[in-house]
Amino acid sequence: MRSLFKRLIPSLFALFILSASLPVSAESFRDYGGYNETSAGEMFFDLVLVRPAMFVTTVAGTAVFLVGLPFSLLGGNVGEAGRTLVVEPAAYTFVRPLGDVSPY
Repeated sequence: MRSLFKRLIPSLFALFILSASLPVSAESFRDYGGYNETSAGEMFFDLVLVRPAMFVTTVAGTAVFLVGLPFSLLGGNVGEAGRTLVVEPAAYTFVRPLGDVSPY
């Protein structure tokens, strides 16, 4: 079990870092192409890579929010912390149209 966590934590951290750069990369790719229609490749990329990575980001953000909740309560910024760590990643994962990887 301990070896599982030794491998899982760095992998989740790497996925989190990678997921933070994916929407920016995809958006700059769309701007470079000069078109606005969503292609099958963009939909595939979104469905296979971006959505799962953002789901993991949402789960990790929820865990970080819960751990930091006492500090947010003391600082008076629970709403801002919840919006940034939980609501925005969840909306980017579940609400936007498939293939639309523009910043939410």
